[in-house]
Parts: sequence; structure tokens; C-alpha cells
Amino acid sequence: MNPIWQDSLAATGGHIVNGEVSDFGDVQAELATAQMLTIASPLTHLRIMDVAGVDAGAFLHSQLTSDVRHLASDAVQHSAWCSAKGRMLASFLVFRSATAYRLQVAADLQTTIGKRLQMFVLRSQVTIVDRSDREQLIGLSGPQAVLVLEQVGLPAPEVAMTSAPFAAGIVIRLDSARFEIVVDSNAASELWPQLLAYARPVGTPVWQWLDIRAGVPSITRRTAEEFVPQMADFERLGGVSFHKGCYPGQEIIARTQYLGKVKRHLFRAHAAALLAPGDALFSPAAPERPCGMVANAAPAPGGGYDALVVVQEAFAAGTLDLGAPGGPCLQLEPVGS
Repeated sequence: MNPIWQDSLAATGGHIVNGEVSDFGDVQAELATAQMLTIASPLTHLRIMDVAGVDAGAFLHSQLTSDVRHLASDAVQHSAWCSAKGRMLASFLVFRSATAYRLQVAADLQTTIGKRLQMFVLRSQVTIVDRSDREQLIGLSGPQAVLVLEQVGLPAPEVAMTSAPFAAGIVIRLDSARFEIVVDSNAASELWPQLLAYARPVGTPVWQWLDIRAGVPSITRRTAEEFVPQMADFERLGGVSFHKGCYPGQEIIARTQYLGKVKRHLFRAHAAALLAPGDALFSPAAPERPCGMVANAAPAPGGGYDALVVVQEAFAAGTLDLGAPGGPCLQLEPVGS
């Protein structure tokens, strides 16, 4: 983490553990605030990579699952990079700046994915640059989020999954109430206390819980190569194009879609016990092998943990066991509910 940014967060009460802001003093109070009021969160679990050069658009279009070629200058899209077997190596939020395509990726995958992508550049005129130390991400969510942006002099895109630039960065609108601010590290240290004049600071786990509530999964190191995009609902999020040309895993992804062979789907889940990405799930009806896996998890308001899980549809109607047969009970609900 950038030292200046880290000092700014610590000065406002942020507790930093392994490079992420765990909380600002009271996780449960922060979760309760996030349900009804406006919060600001340092998104220390995410990183930004820039893909630039005259061939950048064509390169990403040939590698990612989404239609990068037709990505408008102010548009934002979900996407994934897959193995030849159609399994997601990473998930991205893709958007544009004046000079580059920008990829937002899980922090624990950024170095690996950056190096692996570089292997496929070959003779293309493309550069891939880690922006982690030079730019920071801040999440803003709640009923007054637009007003807060106006108060601190930042633009507020009117439409979900669009962006608007400002002098030191860019604002992304994720949905009706959530925004991301990508901002130069020096400007971030000035912007953060301005935001806190209108919004409560919350730790990264609170933002991860908001992602779970929104039904937006994120691939991390523990879940890389576990899911075909449709298992994680990426077609629902607009992260898969079935009309573009070839990309790694495209044949398997398309065949899975058109033959109706997607047997695992994304669900929300709640458990009293600790949940973590990569945890296996078992059904009492067939305990001999796992029937699902935790994709993302975060502390839940009122206690316990909420999660996004990928589960075989045949076992989704009943309760599931966490970690091993007979483990802590897990309750599922459809992501759309």
C-alpha cells in the first residue's frame, strides 16, 4: 500500500491488516450504517492495471470474455480472463481513460495476472502497467452518495456502469447507490477527509458485503480456475459476449451456454460460522463429494457471514454443510431475491 495513503487511513482510525483496511473501529456498526446511510470505504482489496498502446483494444478483445472492441469511452463492463478450459483465471471491471484501457482486479491476483497477460502480448504494440502505487480506489455508497460527490466537487455519472473523468481520476457508477472513485495517490490523501465530512468510513469487508448483496462475484487467488463464467452469473452481469470472435476458453463457454450444460449457479448464502473464498460445500443428500464452493464472503449485519456461493442446482433447495459433511449449516437464497 502507498505509504502516504496508508498514513491517511490510519490517521482517520483505519485498522490495516495485511495491506487491507479491516475496519474503522466497529465492523458491526459500520455494516449497520451501510444498510441505510452513506459510507466511504478504501477498496484496498482491489488494484488497477493499465493496458495501453495502439493494439490495446484488439489485444484485450482477443483475450477477455466481454466485447472490449465496442466499449464506449464512458462505458464500464464486467469481464473475465479464462483458461483454455473455460475456467476464470481472473475477473475484471474494465473501463477507459484518455490513453488506456483499465482493468480492476483482485489485489492478490494482480501480479500474477499482469505477468501472465504480458506473455500473450508478443509483437502487439501493448504495454501493461501496474498502477497500484500511483492510484487508489475509494468506494462510496448510500442514499446521499450523489450529493456527497457534488459537495467534494466530483462528477456523478447518471447511468449505472458508466464513468466520468475529473482532474485527478475518474468516477464510476456501479448501480443506483454505489460509486467507485479511482484517484491519484496524492489527491486521495486530500480527498479522503473531505468525503468523511459527509460519509462514515468503513472497512473493506463492508464493501465486500455490499458486493455480495448486489450479487457481484469477484475471482480471487483462492477461486481462480474454479468456475466457468456462467456459473458465477457473468452473463447476467454483461461480462460475456456470445457474438464476438475467439478468446481463451471461448469454445467451451459457448458450448456450455448453447447446450444448456450449466449445472452450477450463483446463490447468496448465510452461515453463523466463518466463511472464506474457496471453502467447499456438501449436501447431506450426497456427502461423498463437494457440491459447491464459496466464491466471496464477508461479515454480515447482525452477526455471522454472508457469501456468494456456486452450487450444483440439484442440491440448492436444501441446506448445505460448510467445509465437510456434518459441518456448519449454510442456508441459500437466489441472487435475484
